[in-house]
Amino acid sequence: MSEHGHCADYLAQFSDYIDHDLTPDLCAQIEEHLKECTNCTIVVNTMRRTIELYHEDPDDAALPEGVRQRLFARLDLTSDREKA
Repeated sequence: MSEHGHCADYLAQFSDYIDHDLTPDLCAQIEEHLKECTNCTIVVNTMRRTIELYHEDPDDAALPEGVRQRLFARLDLTSDREKA
């Protein structure tokens, strides 16, 4: 990220930027930086997507039949249902 300068300064403010908690001038500066810096754009987009996934209804994200068991077996875990 350093090849475009000021990345570290912006990185500390991306969360507030995403939450619309910055001044319009600072938002404009960040947006100009994002036009030039692919790495920072990836960071912002990843943060946004992470927030979206966190807020999704878990019932909407049902796993296909058998995926949960294969995942837990691969990770060598036991699901709550198997513990009961």
